[in-house]
Amino acid sequence: MDILVLLKQVPDTESMISIADDGVSIKGDGLKYVINPYDELAVEQALKIREAQGGTVTIVSVGSAKTEQAIRTGLAMGADKAVLIDATGMMIDGLGTAKIMAAAIKELPCDLIFAGHRAVDDDNYLVGPATAEFMGIPNISMAIKAEVQDGAIVCQCTVEGGTKDVKAMLPALVTTQRGLNEPRYTSLPGIMKAKRKPMDVKTVADLGLDAAELKPLVTIKSMSQPPERKGGRMIEGDSVQAKVAELVRVLHEEAKVI
Repeated sequence: MDILVLLKQVPDTESMISIADDGVSIKGDGLKYVINPYDELAVEQALKIREAQGGTVTIVSVGSAKTEQAIRTGLAMGADKAVLIDATGMMIDGLGTAKIMAAAIKELPCDLIFAGHRAVDDDNYLVGPATAEFMGIPNISMAIKAEVQDGAIVCQCTVEGGTKDVKAMLPALVTTQRGLNEPRYTSLPGIMKAKRKPMDVKTVADLGLDAAELKPLVTIKSMSQPPERKGGRMIEGDSVQAKVAELVRVLHEEAKVI
C-alpha cells in the first residue's frame, strides 16, 4: 500500500513570536521550527497502517530548503521517502498549497493520504479537504480512529457533541485529530537512517503550475499583538462573608455581569 502524508513545518508553539517590520509577517530569525503537531499524528497513523498492511510511506511537503528539517524528522520516525516542492519566495495561501499538493501527488503512486486537520501557525483547515477535491477523491475529516478494511478506510471522527463513523473507498484522504494516536519518538538510529533516505526536490514549474494561478485569494493586511490584559483586582474584607458580599457588589454594580 502506497501511503502519502502531507506535512507542514511550523514555528514551535513554545517559541516567542514577534511581528516583522513589514507588519504582515513574523520574524523568522531565532525561531525553532517543528512538524505541525497534527501532521505528526498523520505520520504516525501512516506508519501504523504500513506496519499492518505493508507498503511505503512518502512525505509530501511544500516549503523552502529549511523545510527539510521537519521532513527529516518524519523520515526519522520511519517514513520511507519524501518529496519537497520548493516554493521559496512565493506567497501561497491554503488553496494554492492544495493545488500544489494535488499536482505533486498525481505523479506518485497513492492509495491513501493522511494530513493534519489544521496547521497551528495559520489555523487553516483548508489544505487537506481542498487537496482531495482537486484530486477528485473522498475526504474524511477529524479522524480519531482509522483502519483499512477490504479496500476502504473506516474512521471514527469528531463532530459537535459526539463522534460519527465514516467509510470511504480508497484512494481517499483523511485528516487527523488529537486522540488518533501517540506519535513515536525519533531514535538515534532512526535519525541516522533518515539522513540517507531519498528526498526528491521539485519546483512549482516542474509540476506544470503557473505561479499566477497560485496567487493568494486572501491576503494579510496587518498583524498586531493582542492588547495587554489588565491586572487583577484583590477583593478586601475582614471576613470571608464580607469578601463575598463585596465581590457580588462589584460584579453587579461595576462589572454589570450579574
